[in-house]
Amino acid sequence: MYLPAQFAESRIGELHRIVRENALGMLVTHTPAGLEANHLPFFLDGDMLLAHVARGNPIWREVRDGDQVLVVFRGVEGYISPNWYPGKQETHRRVPTWNYEVVHAHGTIHVRDDVKFVRRVVALLTRQHEAGQAQPWKMGDAPTDYLDEQLRHIVGIEIRLGRLEGKRKLNQHHGEQDREGAIQGLESRGNHGLAKAMREATSPTS
Repeated sequence: MYLPAQFAESRIGELHRIVRENALGMLVTHTPAGLEANHLPFFLDGDMLLAHVARGNPIWREVRDGDQVLVVFRGVEGYISPNWYPGKQETHRRVPTWNYEVVHAHGTIHVRDDVKFVRRVVALLTRQHEAGQAQPWKMGDAPTDYLDEQLRHIVGIEIRLGRLEGKRKLNQHHGEQDREGAIQGLESRGNHGLAKAMREATSPTS
């Protein structure tokens, strides 16, 4: 990943936050057929990423135990118009750009075709994503025979992390007035998440 120093994010807390808040990762593998990409919800468990795939998905048979893989997590993102920069009105030396947060997780893949592992992954993912519900769904809500049948149709995936690369391209290289103009432009269009990230990235305590 092209990573200019001003956009590099190395704080482990921020990298973990982006992964947790944007759980649908893009798993990139190299198979006999070439590069493959699968989109899976992941659970960050210490230095591992846990997920599951449908038994009918050939990916779990095509990878070898310990293969190097990449998982990409995309955070907030959006288009930035040069019209939002006050400096554009003065010199017209401004161009469009795209701001974003992204984490690249590098590691080794290990297939876990055992029901105990799969049950734990489903429980962890469910607990994480049901937490905000008024009445969170839990695995015990489903009939035991039905749940057991569903679990037999999925295979576990474990990715042992080697390193995390983070990038937060949030107008850090622009002057304060232009950054604030871009933030206001985003907010006027409802992209409050990216506006918040930009404000935090350029605050004195960030």
